[in-house]
Amino acid sequence: MKKNKFALNIFTLVLIISSFIACDSDFNNLESDVLNSGVATNFNIKKISETNPEFSDVITYSQALGPVQTNNNVGLSTLGIYDDVYGRVSSSFVTQVSLSTYSPTFLGDANELEIDSVVLTLPYFSTITDIDEENNITYSVDSIFPDSDSYSPIRLSIYENNYFIRDFDPIADFNEAQNYFSNKTASLSEIIAPLEGSELIFVENPTNVNHLSINQLGNIKINNQGFKLTSTTEGDDGEDNTSTIYAPPGIRLKLDHDFWQDKIIDKEGDAVLSNANNFLEYFRGLYFKAEAVNNTGSHIILNTGSTNANITIYYTTTTIEEEDGEDVITEEQGSFALNFVGNKINFFDNNFNITIPDSDPDIGDERIYLKGGEGSIAKIKLFNGDDINDGDNTIFDDWKNFFVETDSDGNFESIKRIVNEANLVFYVDQDYLSQSTSYGPETEPDRLYLYDLDNQTPLTDFYLDATNSSLPYFSKFNHLGPLQRENDESDENGVKYKFRITEHINNLLLNDSTNVELGLAVSLNVNLEELIQQEVQTNNDSDLKTPISSVLTPRGTILHGNNTGNQDKKVYLEIYYTEPNN
Repeated sequence: MKKNKFALNIFTLVLIISSFIACDSDFNNLESDVLNSGVATNFNIKKISETNPEFSDVITYSQALGPVQTNNNVGLSTLGIYDDVYGRVSSSFVTQVSLSTYSPTFLGDANELEIDSVVLTLPYFSTITDIDEENNITYSVDSIFPDSDSYSPIRLSIYENNYFIRDFDPIADFNEAQNYFSNKTASLSEIIAPLEGSELIFVENPTNVNHLSINQLGNIKINNQGFKLTSTTEGDDGEDNTSTIYAPPGIRLKLDHDFWQDKIIDKEGDAVLSNANNFLEYFRGLYFKAEAVNNTGSHIILNTGSTNANITIYYTTTTIEEEDGEDVITEEQGSFALNFVGNKINFFDNNFNITIPDSDPDIGDERIYLKGGEGSIAKIKLFNGDDINDGDNTIFDDWKNFFVETDSDGNFESIKRIVNEANLVFYVDQDYLSQSTSYGPETEPDRLYLYDLDNQTPLTDFYLDATNSSLPYFSKFNHLGPLQRENDESDENGVKYKFRITEHINNLLLNDSTNVELGLAVSLNVNLEELIQQEVQTNNDSDLKTPISSVLTPRGTILHGNNTGNQDKKVYLEIYYTEPNN
C-alpha cells in the first residue's frame, strides 16, 4: 500500500501539536490540583523494565490456522497470486448474482432484440488524487499487492457456478447461518463442488484495448488507471452527440453474447426470472479462478459489494410498424444489470515454503509467525498468563501489588504508583525474512491487530483511540502503531511495531479485569476489526476464530518472540509509571 510521505508528515505534525496542547492542559490541571512548588519534586517517572524487569517478560507463541471462514466478508473479494517469505497463495472466489429487476421486460412489443455488448466490471478500492485541465483523472489504488509502480498480469477464467450456496446451515440450530471455508468446504464432511460449469468467453477488442482489462494474449492487465468511456449518438438535429464517462480502476471485460442471450434475454416471462429464490436456484452465480502468468502475478482486493460491480447487458430493440403503407423502423437502446449481491466465498490455495512449528504455550517461541488468509496468528500472555487466585505469589499478583493496594481477594483498594503509559513492542526478524527471494519491504504488513483473544473483541484502547480516519493506514494510529521502518521511509525494511495498551493495563489494576490472553494478527484494514470474527475449521470442535481483516489480506511477517536468540529484539511489555519519592 503506497503512502504519501508528505501527507504522513502533516498527519504526524498535527498529532504532535495536539499532544503538546493536551500535555500542556494536563500539566496545568495537575499543577493546580495536586502539585505546588513545594512538592513537585516528590514524584519520579520510571520504567518498569529498569526497576522490575521480570514484569516486562511476555510469553508469545504462534497458532497455525486451518481453513478459515470466507463468507460474511463485508462485500470484499480477493483474487490473484501473492508471493512472500511464506510461499505462494492463489486466491479465487465464487459469488451469487441477482437481477436488478425481477420479471424484466426486454423485447416487449418490439420485433427484434440484438445484444450490443455484455460488460463485466469489478472495481478496485481507489481514490482520486488529481484531475488535470483536460479532465484526465489520476487515481491512488490501495488494493493491489505487492505494492509497485507496475503490476504483473493474471490469467482469469470465469465459470458458471454449479454449486448451490445456502444461506442457512441445515444441520444446525434454526436460522443459523451457513459457514463456508477457504478450502472449498462447508464443513469437515461437505465439499463445495462441483463449481466449474460453463466457461464464459471473453471478447477481445484490439481496436479499443484501453477500455478493457484484457490483452491480446487473454491475460488480465492490472494497473491503477481508470477507464475513459465515450459513446456517440445522433441527435434530433442529425448531429452526433458524444458523451464521456469516467470509470474508476478495476477489471473491465467484454463477454460473449450467446451465453447471456440464452441465460437471461430468452427467459423473458419465465418463472426463473420472477423472484430471487427462483433465480438463485436457476443461476447459482459465477466462479472466478485466477492463475499465474509466467509464474508470477498480482493479488487484488475487489470491491464486489459496490453498486458498480456488475454485469451489464447492453442491447438494441427494433420495432417495425406500418404507416401509410410503409414500414417505419424504430430502434431503442436499453441495458440490464446483474449485480453481485448475496453470498461471496473466497478460496485459498496455499503452497507454503514454511511449516509453522508446533508452539509451546508455557515457555513461548523463538519466532512469531503471522500470515493472513489461511495462515497464522499469535497468542500473547502478559505476566506469565497468571490471574488473581492462580496460586501464591504469582507474577501477576506481584505486579499488581507493586502498583496498587488490594484486599485479601486481590481486589483493588488504593493506588501506590500511577501507570503513565504501557506499550507492547515487537521487533521484525529481518535476518529470517531476508533469506527469502520473495521478500521485499513491500510485502511487509503496515498494520497488525492486537485484541482480546478470549472474548474476540478489541481492547479498550481501540475504542478510546480518537485517530479515526476513512484511510485505514491513519486509523487507530495511537493504539495500533503502524510498522516503523528504517529511516521512516515507506520503501525501507520494517523495524518494529509498538501497541499502546495503557487502558488495558489500568483495567487490570483498577477494575480487577481478567488477565486475558491476547491475540495478534495481520490486518488489511483496522477499521473492520470490531465488526466480526471468522470461524476457523478445526478437528477438535475448539471455538477458534480469527479477525475478518486478517482473512482478507495475503500479507505476512515474522517477528522475534520471547525466546529469540537476539535479546536486544526480544518482545517486551514497556510500562512508564510515576511514584512518590520517599
